[in-house]
Amino acid sequence: MIKKTLYIFLSFCIILVGIFVLLSLHYRVENSIYSVLSILLFLSSSIVTIISFKLKDLRFIAWGIYLVLLGVWLFWYESIKPSNDKIWQKDVAVLSYATQDDTLITVHNIRNFKYTTEDKYEISYYDETFDINKLDNIDFIASYWMGPNIAHTFLSFSFSDNKHLAISIEARKEVGESYSMIRGFFKDSELYYVVAGERDLIGLRTNIRKNPPEHVYMYQIDAELEDKQKVFLNYIKKINELKNSPEFYNTFLTNCTTSIWNNSLVNYSNMTLNWEILVSGHTAKYLYGNSLLKTDGLSFKELQKKAYINPLVDDKPIDISYSSKIRNIK
Repeated sequence: MIKKTLYIFLSFCIILVGIFVLLSLHYRVENSIYSVLSILLFLSSSIVTIISFKLKDLRFIAWGIYLVLLGVWLFWYESIKPSNDKIWQKDVAVLSYATQDDTLITVHNIRNFKYTTEDKYEISYYDETFDINKLDNIDFIASYWMGPNIAHTFLSFSFSDNKHLAISIEARKEVGESYSMIRGFFKDSELYYVVAGERDLIGLRTNIRKNPPEHVYMYQIDAELEDKQKVFLNYIKKINELKNSPEFYNTFLTNCTTSIWNNSLVNYSNMTLNWEILVSGHTAKYLYGNSLLKTDGLSFKELQKKAYINPLVDDKPIDISYSSKIRNIK
């Protein structure tokens, strides 16, 4: 019974490891011949290793070959390093960074594209200085385009002197590359913090993207000033780190929503990572249930209806008053 249980357990482990290894070879080995050969070699070794449990004469040889191949794969996979030196798509080509003088933080290279369509835009960047003592609100943005379970989420920071800074955590795409959820598990893209004005980052989603259209909801985070400042400074720290030390985007571990969670742990160390964070379309409801949103006494369904900002800016120009419009400020 013990041997049978061990056989099932080890076989299951070999299968799981094999799936990851084979997919990584498929997606990361650029030469198709090498990719096919390496997949066949590791697949054959995995199958023989599982069969060898019942063949004593082959057991040690099969395990030896399997572990050697696994070691070679691990050495190769670990050698794949993130880089900032690639030919990037224009919308993610420039890295932002920040400098600080006491309470004043100057953010450099804030994206401010003016869109005609999603693919046609006027490229523009600017620098802006923010006083963290004037940080007023943090808004949680959730944008849906493929049903209620999946959303792209990001934060926007508002200051009392009518300044706004939106920051979206995304996969940095090279020229000719498109986002792939599956490839995102295998060191396919670098992690990128899109630091932009609201007219760019939110306006793109409310007014420009139409195929499919995006439905955008904006919720206000309920937190003390000191806690808001910590989150903002955490974002600034990460932006500077990525400029000097790039990291890989990961569909599961470092995506748009889990990265917000990671940046917020500075205040909410007891905020557990659960399915409502991983399934990003439900994250707003999770925040509501943990008293992290300003609700004005509304139920979540009522708050969600109030948070829907598309009707506030539909068929209206994305102009200087855009931030006021999406907050319904007359």
